[in-house]
Amino acid sequence: MSLDVSPALLEKAERGEVDEREFVDCVRNSLPYAWALISSLVAQQKVDGSEFADNQVPPPSEQARGQLLRAMASDAIRGSLERHFGVRLAFQNCHRVAVFPPGPGSEARYALFTSVRAQLLNQSEELRDC
Repeated sequence: MSLDVSPALLEKAERGEVDEREFVDCVRNSLPYAWALISSLVAQQKVDGSEFADNQVPPPSEQARGQLLRAMASDAIRGSLERHFGVRLAFQNCHRVAVFPPGPGSEARYALFTSVRAQLLNQSEELRDC
C-alpha cells in the first residue's frame, strides 16, 4: 500500500465523503520524504522569487525514492499537492522535482522544463537505474 490510510478515512472514502484536507494529511504522514522535499522547494521558490525551484539531489534511500515516485505518479496525490501548495509540479527522471508558481508567467519555463529536449538533456549514466 502506498499510503497509510486510517480506518476512519477509508470508511469515509467508502461512503464517498472524502475531504481533500484529510487526504493531504494522509499523504504528508505516509510520504514524509516527498512531502518535505516538495515543501522545501515551495519555500525556496517563494524566498528566491525565481521562475521555479528544482531538486537535483538523488533521494538518500530507496524508500525515499519510492515515496517520491508514488507522490509524482499518482494523479490524485500530485493534484492534491499542487492545490495544497498552490504550485504546478513537474518531474524528470527519478528525483528531479520542480515547482512552478501558478499563472501564465511561468508557462514558458514549465513547457521548457517538461519538453522532450529537456528530458533528453537531463540523462546521465548515474541515473540510468535510479
